[in-house]
Amino acid sequence: MRADYDTSANAISIAITDAPSAERGDEVHPRAVVALAAGKPVEVQLLYPDMGISEPLAAVAKRYELDREALEAAARSALAAPNRVVSVEVAAGSPA
Repeated sequence: MRADYDTSANAISIAITDAPSAERGDEVHPRAVVALAAGKPVEVQLLYPDMGISEPLAAVAKRYELDREALEAAARSALAAPNRVVSVEVAAGSPA
């Protein structure tokens, strides 16, 4: 996953896959829009992350069966390094 926090737009973009372009967007939450290609999520736009990231990302994860913890890790990494692209690799969890 790649993420970028644009401080001037006050938005985080989380690229889930490398898709050339999205066909449409789905507003999953008032502050989260999911870009779709062939009906599958390819990017998440998180608006006003200063208002919190957990609730909108939980809504995205639930609707599209995505890894909520991975989305939050990407968003937090982007917030830690604003105006730069960060890459986050999240491996599958090991059984307890």
